[in-house]
Amino acid sequence: MRDMLPEPEPLSALIEALRRLPGVGQRSARRMAYHLLQYDIAGADQLSRALSTAVSDIQHCARCNSFSQNDICETCLNPKRNAAQLCIVETPADQNMIEASHGYQGLYYVLMGRIAPLEGVGPAQLNFERLLRRAMDGTVTEVILATNFTAEGETTAHYLTEILREKGLQVSRIARGIPTGSELEYVDAGTIAWAFMERRGA
Repeated sequence: MRDMLPEPEPLSALIEALRRLPGVGQRSARRMAYHLLQYDIAGADQLSRALSTAVSDIQHCARCNSFSQNDICETCLNPKRNAAQLCIVETPADQNMIEASHGYQGLYYVLMGRIAPLEGVGPAQLNFERLLRRAMDGTVTEVILATNFTAEGETTAHYLTEILREKGLQVSRIARGIPTGSELEYVDAGTIAWAFMERRGA
């Protein structure tokens, strides 16, 4: 097999950056980089500026820990949300999928991960102390665990059930209408809505 021609350093750097995206390998990253530089310079410039703006302007909401442009996100500030319910999810993508289901009108807390001992991620890394302060604000009466039905998600849900119940909070778990091993980001909105309606005590 013939060796490939050496690529200019900026091109190689772009390919390596694109490889950081989930599910993108070397070939896909190279194809995207070549496409942008050959056919869509305007798109490449737009992508560059959008990434730069997002990195500099996006922060974590002080209440729910999700992505926000302000200290408190619009969802947390919405007076129409049911402040007595707090749904705990792993990622902002999971939160968005639940919102798309239109089956939940409470508030959220986003863990930004899940307990994964083999990866060195435990309660301290996920700042569970901050979650407990949020859940015990005096308004929340039910905490809904909507972590994924993976081994790590189930471990996280079990751990949170124990510590939240010790604080006297009602804890429920979304129903298993969501297939075992699946991630909320990839589940259809109708299934998520049904899981919320059929949630049970954790």
